[in-house]
Amino acid sequence: MNAPSQPIDPSRIPAHVAIIMDGNGRWAQARGFNRSLGHAEGVNTVRRITEAASELGVKFLTLYTFSTENWNRPQAEVDALMDLIVVAIERETPDLIKNNVRLRMIGDIMRMPHGARTRLERCMADTAHCTGLTLVLALSYSARWDITRATREIAAEAATGALDPATISDELVASRLSTAFMPDPDLLIRTGGDMRISNYLLWEIAYSEIVVTPTFWPDFSKRDFNNAIADYQHRQRRFGLTGEQATALSSKPPK
Repeated sequence: MNAPSQPIDPSRIPAHVAIIMDGNGRWAQARGFNRSLGHAEGVNTVRRITEAASELGVKFLTLYTFSTENWNRPQAEVDALMDLIVVAIERETPDLIKNNVRLRMIGDIMRMPHGARTRLERCMADTAHCTGLTLVLALSYSARWDITRATREIAAEAATGALDPATISDELVASRLSTAFMPDPDLLIRTGGDMRISNYLLWEIAYSEIVVTPTFWPDFSKRDFNNAIADYQHRQRRFGLTGEQATALSSKPPK
C-alpha cells in the first residue's frame, strides 16, 4: 500500500478494526538486526496507528499483541516481548489518557507473569474513564482458547440445570467470549503478507472484511491504514445475501 492516501468517507468508518501485527522479526532480520529490535520498532507503529484510528473515529482497535502460541517461542524472545509490552504501555498511558483512549485486554491474562499483569492492569484502571477509542490488546490470546473457555462455562451451567441446552444460541456463545464488550470487527488487517488468520478472533470475524498487505508492521504507516479503510469502504458487505438483496437492505431508511 504505497499509493497516495485514498479519499475516505467519514460517514462509513468501521466501528471496529482488528489487526494482526505481523512481520516485526522479518523486518529486523532483513536489516541484519536481532528480532527484538523489530518488536521495539513495532511499538512506534502501534502509536501512530492508534492515533490514526482515533482521528478517524474508529471506536475499537484490537491488536494481536501476543498469542498463546507465542509462549512456545525461545524464552529469551518471550521475556523480551513481555518486558517491551509492559514498558511501552506504561510509557504510552499518559498520552492515551490525553487522547481519551481507553485500554483493555483480552486473553488468558493469568498466564502472564504476575508483575507484568499487575502493571498492565494498573494502566487499564488509569484509562478506565476515557470515552473515545478503546484500544484492545489481545495478550496471551487465541480464539480457540476463548471459545473453549466459553464452551466449558456454558456446559457447566447446563450440567447443573441452570441452563437449558435448547436455549444455547449464537448470541449466548458470543456473550461468554472475552470480546463480548465490543462489536465484531468490521475490518481485519494483516501486515507481513501471510494469508492466514493465525487463531485470531475466529468467531468474531465471520463476516469481517479482510485486507492483507505485504508491508511489515514496523513500516505500516498512517497512509497504509487510511488506504485499508478506503479499501473497506469500496466493498459491499453482503452477510450471506446476494448483492441485490444487500443493496436493497442498505437503501432502506433507518427505523
